[in-house]
Amino acid sequence: MTDEPTTPGQPAVVDRATFQAEVDELRDREKAHTREGDAIAAARRRLPVVEVDSELELIGPDGPLTLLDAFEGRRQLIAYYSMWWPGRPAPEQCEGCTLFLSQVAELSSLHSRDITYAVFSQGRNTAFGPADPQASYDESLRYRDFMGWDMPWYSAQPSLDALLVGRELGLMHLVCYLRDGDRVFETYWTNRRGVEAMDYGYALMDLTVYGRQEPWEDSPTGWPQHCSMRSDGGSPTWPPVSEEWGGRPIAQWPRLDAGHPDDLAVGP
Repeated sequence: MTDEPTTPGQPAVVDRATFQAEVDELRDREKAHTREGDAIAAARRRLPVVEVDSELELIGPDGPLTLLDAFEGRRQLIAYYSMWWPGRPAPEQCEGCTLFLSQVAELSSLHSRDITYAVFSQGRNTAFGPADPQASYDESLRYRDFMGWDMPWYSAQPSLDALLVGRELGLMHLVCYLRDGDRVFETYWTNRRGVEAMDYGYALMDLTVYGRQEPWEDSPTGWPQHCSMRSDGGSPTWPPVSEEWGGRPIAQWPRLDAGHPDDLAVGP
């Protein structure tokens, strides 16, 4: 992945028995972590709920629809509120949303548990582009197609203030809903690092000796920590790439290499 300018640090080399003893000690902590995660999930299932207007308007590929429609007849709905910058080109769209959404592929397991998963594009930063919700949605849908995603995709812009009432707009959010007939209830929500529930890449990186290789991590001196969600598209090094250096979300590069156009412009 990279050509390091110097040899990175690495752990001490020990015999198999010493190694296994260290793994066993860590495993006790991992098991405690798993059990605590199960306990938190159990508490989450016991949270109270709040009713949400089931007729709140969304925009879909066939025009306006309601929050109730987004359930697709299933009893539960997980909505990822994706950040979206209207009028901005593909390279300037959200790195985090692109990273996490690129890992959501097979939905049949969710469907088997009566759960629908859908993306609700926020599209509220109209300072950068069209204020028209339909135009903003059309751009975001082009981005979905450019990235090769096929999950249900809607715009929440017409009802965003009501859907995310009391929360900071312009952040990635995961919100869970329950349907009871024609009534809809919000059961849980999270944002920021909480949306890592969608991710397997970071979870796998966390198992490796160098982890995510990001500057915020608690790693020993000498460990590589210069990665981010962005890359400059084939550079042998991975500095934190800024827009001024031509960076774009990492997951976009394979799509470009495969010849997929990233023109999101609305209109002729």
